[in-house]
Amino acid sequence: MKVKVCGMTEAKQIKDLIQMGIDYAGMIFYEKSSRYVVGKIEPEELKNLSKEIQLTGVFVNEEIEVVQKRINEFHLSAVQLCGDETPDYCEELRQSVGVLKVVPVYEDVDIFLLKKYADVCDYFLFDTQSKKYGGTGVQFNWDLLTKMEINKPFFLSGGIGENDVDRILQFHQDQFYAIDINSRFEISPGKKNMPVIKLFLEQIN
Repeated sequence: MKVKVCGMTEAKQIKDLIQMGIDYAGMIFYEKSSRYVVGKIEPEELKNLSKEIQLTGVFVNEEIEVVQKRINEFHLSAVQLCGDETPDYCEELRQSVGVLKVVPVYEDVDIFLLKKYADVCDYFLFDTQSKKYGGTGVQFNWDLLTKMEINKPFFLSGGIGENDVDRILQFHQDQFYAIDINSRFEISPGKKNMPVIKLFLEQIN
């Protein structure tokens, strides 16, 4: 099982994730987020780290030229698209990086969205639906995913915490690829509780 830690704002902590064997480090490029990374991590700090972890930029309805600039500037190998980006937009970015397309979940999963983006992204990321873009720290009903056919590997996100180890280990879906953690492993927005992440990782592995 792959693990992504999102909302990173310190290069040192990304180095710590690498030492733990974490697969993806997410950095948020959405200005309204309290974890907005620009000005907190200098791109040069990431140059060598990009060879050891999948640096993933999180974007919301950003101009594609800006995303492409950030990909080059911050040495990103993947992007997570959380807005209403079109299939053409996803497909263009996919020429240079891996694409994670967020699918919001409330009382059900929008089958139309799965069909719409299946051919233009590498992964889906299922997260709890919110009126605002970004994480809610709230979980949706994971059973919704076990009851449906999903034609793309996916990340499971939304309020996952250190007490969810048993639930994660018992969750089975053929396309289940990775978990995405963030706010429940923080000391403050963007500053992760690294010992708790390390213990969590040891438990799920």
